[in-house]
Amino acid sequence: MGLFDRQESGNLEKAKPLAARMRPQSLDEFVGQSHFLGEGKLLRRILAADRIGSLIFYGSPGTGKTSLAELIARQSNRRFEALNAASAGIKEVRAALDRARDELATGGKQTILFIDELHHFSKVQQDVLLPDVESGVVALIGATTSNPFFSLVSALISRSQIFEFQPLTPEEIQTLMQRALQDEKRGLARYNVTVESAALDFLIEVCDGDARRSLNALEIGVLSLHGTDRIFDLEVAQESIQKKAIQYDQDGDSHYDSASALIKSMRGSDPDAALYWLARMIEAGEDPRFLARRIVIAASEDVGNADPTALTLAMSVFNAVEKIGMPEGRILLSQAVTYIATAPKSNASYVAIDEALHDVRNKSLLPVPIHLKDSHYKGASQLGHGEGYQYAHAGEEGWVDQDYLGVEKEYYRPVERGYEATIRKRLDVFKQRRKKTGTDEDTRS
Repeated sequence: MGLFDRQESGNLEKAKPLAARMRPQSLDEFVGQSHFLGEGKLLRRILAADRIGSLIFYGSPGTGKTSLAELIARQSNRRFEALNAASAGIKEVRAALDRARDELATGGKQTILFIDELHHFSKVQQDVLLPDVESGVVALIGATTSNPFFSLVSALISRSQIFEFQPLTPEEIQTLMQRALQDEKRGLARYNVTVESAALDFLIEVCDGDARRSLNALEIGVLSLHGTDRIFDLEVAQESIQKKAIQYDQDGDSHYDSASALIKSMRGSDPDAALYWLARMIEAGEDPRFLARRIVIAASEDVGNADPTALTLAMSVFNAVEKIGMPEGRILLSQAVTYIATAPKSNASYVAIDEALHDVRNKSLLPVPIHLKDSHYKGASQLGHGEGYQYAHAGEEGWVDQDYLGVEKEYYRPVERGYEATIRKRLDVFKQRRKKTGTDEDTRS
């Protein structure tokens, strides 16, 4: 490398933000993802065996996907080529594959083709990769923030090992920031800044496990200090980072996972957890009508007849939110969520209809008993329709012992909670009457 090349390289290095400069130089420096990169774990075994095929790295921003791809290429002594799926087309993909094929054909190294934001590739673009991935011309490492099972074609999924990157823990973020503060060459040690623990704690809390965000905020704060007493305190930290951006994809994992957590928290009778997930979705800009619909469903599916008022309240909130909108709608949603979370629970109605639908779809259809058939048209009496029908309101407590199905079958089984316990007692009374009536008829016969 000549003098000018070194100078240009140095200038480019200076222009990099702290997070880029502090990328790990070896696997020992890599922080996080021990669930698949720790000793004896799958990815570590793949690297030890030097059998790198197609790898999909899936997870939130700032969790180390790009850094780990570069480390794998370095450790395995493979050629590294990177593309960004948001800007690369089929032409660029084919050119990269041709270069990799030529390199291999002339006795060179296998190429690791790293494609960032792989979910941006269309099905056709993903299909272009398949032959060279399968033949080993390239070892593909794809990085994505979207669930690959939703965003990638099944053929690519089946040829890949998928690794889900978790947000870094507070301890791991702390390690990275301390490393940056102590590094003279790549980090911030040369600025001789005193960093208060409260400032670091704030950045750790607000970055949500995103190493890039925490390091770049740390650099902004340090470089903005002037004078002799350079103290990075809580106020500097707060001014060095924007309002926390909630990681949320309206059509992806964040949407469905948060909704699932909200529903399961209401079902599990934990109002505090339910309120947190509700707040997270509201803050992320979720459609309040979607939230209201999910609450209505939970009122019927999970509370049901244990507290019939829950559905009435949920529907009232649904209608009110549509009329009032946000931000006031958050109060109504909170009322409904806390009511459903603390209400007695029963899914007996939900289970009952699914069992009945299963029988209708998979078993012989039951004929309508002749005494229940419509008798209100001319000629029905000639067919005997309605003959023998007993009017329920004419019986004691509005009930008569009458067969309404033609077979013995129990779908609805009320639980011993809330109002459904009252329903259960009433049904038990009817069952006892039927048994008594059946015994009397047996005696008479």
